[in-house]
Amino acid sequence: MSDHYEVLGVARDASEDQIKKAYRKLARELHPDVNPSEEAQERFKLVTHAYEVLSDSQARAQYDMGGQAGFAGGFGFGDIFDSFFGSQTRGPRSRAERGQDALIRVDLLLGDVVFGVQKTIEIDTAVLCETCQGSCARPGTSAVVCDICRGSGQIQRQVRSLLGNVVTSAPCGTCRGYGQVIPDPCVDCRGQGRVRARRNLDLNIPGGVDDGLRLQLAGQGEVGFGGGPSGDLYVEFSIKTHDVFGREGDDLTAVLEVPLADAVLGTQATIETFDGSLDLEIPPGSQSGDVITIKSKGVTRLRSSGRGDLKIQLAVQIPQKLDSKQKELFRSFAKARKDEKPSLRRHTTGFFAGKRNR
Repeated sequence: MSDHYEVLGVARDASEDQIKKAYRKLARELHPDVNPSEEAQERFKLVTHAYEVLSDSQARAQYDMGGQAGFAGGFGFGDIFDSFFGSQTRGPRSRAERGQDALIRVDLLLGDVVFGVQKTIEIDTAVLCETCQGSCARPGTSAVVCDICRGSGQIQRQVRSLLGNVVTSAPCGTCRGYGQVIPDPCVDCRGQGRVRARRNLDLNIPGGVDDGLRLQLAGQGEVGFGGGPSGDLYVEFSIKTHDVFGREGDDLTAVLEVPLADAVLGTQATIETFDGSLDLEIPPGSQSGDVITIKSKGVTRLRSSGRGDLKIQLAVQIPQKLDSKQKELFRSFAKARKDEKPSLRRHTTGFFAGKRNR
């Protein structure tokens, strides 16, 4: 294994400025953009790694001690644990980490909810770096064993205490606990193994989803550091208000304004629904608030089969302006039904409260 001081061409007692100047000089000579030869590239990796170690005071001190603190004689607390339970030192951690979950919001029309819909959405997220395929290293290169922790990912230190020599373990500061370092990181992802990009995602949205509902798509979230597995994507739906139809559970609701004469004598009306044109029979004597139910013309049920109903509430229109002939007709009508008088009844609330179904 090469000596870092020899690689940089400095003495072991060189100052930080001397180490930095030596690295800059060699980097200008050996950088792949200046010197593309394979020999120069290999030397550049060694020079870069040597500088990473020697420019870090803690890593340099550990390196000067041989990469691991010496163990003095004595039987300490750490030794007792090892003798009874085995070594407690953890191995290097994986560079690949699970990616974060992501949340996006999708706006839907009420018509989308009635039957379900397919949508293609664009998301901005972290994806696998195509250049290094998640290795974090420039193509043609690879990670090398950390010469500080010797690939263990841990640095052990010996501390004197009342119980004797206690051995502590901490992640290696040079390789950050990975056990390996990357001398020549991928230039596209900067050694992350992932890049941010926009991508299209096809969604098959079922009928019956409600406002605020979240749909979980496993493995469609952000790619993890080091090309690790993707997190999940949560899609939250926001349903826009319709100009005519409302929704109550799996039922659709609407109000149909009916002229007074049609309410009294009955008529047939054609209404436009999400299923197309439908003929609606309005019985004679219909009252404001009466509800006409059309079966299975509502919203598709999300967790069961079939659809809800379409419920039409009637609103009888009382004419506000009458000509003299119309007034005379109403006077004759009122005279014929002179026994009918205004009367009080209990007040009810709600869209369908106290209403008659027709």
